[in-house]
Amino acid sequence: MTPRSSWNADVSWAEFDPIAYVDHNYRDMQAEDAEILCIVRDHFADHFRRYPATPVSGIDVGAGANLYPAFAMLPWCEEITLLEYSSANVRYLESQVAAYDANWDQFWDVLREHEAYRALGMDPRERFRRAVEVKGGSILDLARYEGRWSVGTMFFVAESMTTSWQEFRLGVERFLRALTPGAPFAAAFMEHSKGLYAGEHFFPACDVGESEVHASLEKLADDFKVVRPASSACVRDGYAGMLLACGRRRQ
Repeated sequence: MTPRSSWNADVSWAEFDPIAYVDHNYRDMQAEDAEILCIVRDHFADHFRRYPATPVSGIDVGAGANLYPAFAMLPWCEEITLLEYSSANVRYLESQVAAYDANWDQFWDVLREHEAYRALGMDPRERFRRAVEVKGGSILDLARYEGRWSVGTMFFVAESMTTSWQEFRLGVERFLRALTPGAPFAAAFMEHSKGLYAGEHFFPACDVGESEVHASLEKLADDFKVVRPASSACVRDGYAGMLLACGRRRQ
């Protein structure tokens, strides 16, 4: 039975099965993910065209078993931190750093339709290996790193770690506060998620919609939009759709 209420600390995240998750969600690219990638790609490319910066450090908060948010930051970042709480996901990410699996090539192919990604100047696997560091840790512990990173992503994390609306808002706030003022960000959310199974274990979710996502961002974000991808394909059962927010950390 699914518990009525689960805070992040109540969940056995070490039981998360990253291989089952990748097989179900990312072995073949879904239309929603392709659309999200295009939006994020153009958002970051436009930002760094208008506001060139060096050095650039990136963070993907709650990276899980998903590499494409890090891919989206790759052309500009000298370093990218993949922050992940689940020990099983940490091991998966570490296994991908040296040479990631072939299924991830289709996601890079979408990104490289933009000249900023085509101009990378080296094999993306080599750039990924050089830039990426996997770090074990929780989104809720980011308070000590306020203003540390100059670009950030958070995909399907704050609403997928708890059933608590309070903890969801805290997760979004900790993510945004970890970015330098003016830093571009992209954050994706499962809309009205009921939780998910990864392997044999159930993991909770907070039921959020567009208004809740907007409210969680407005205190610390500027020039942001929350959009719902037009694609109708579903990655998995148990949610109404996806929401994507792109903007900048408030100055």
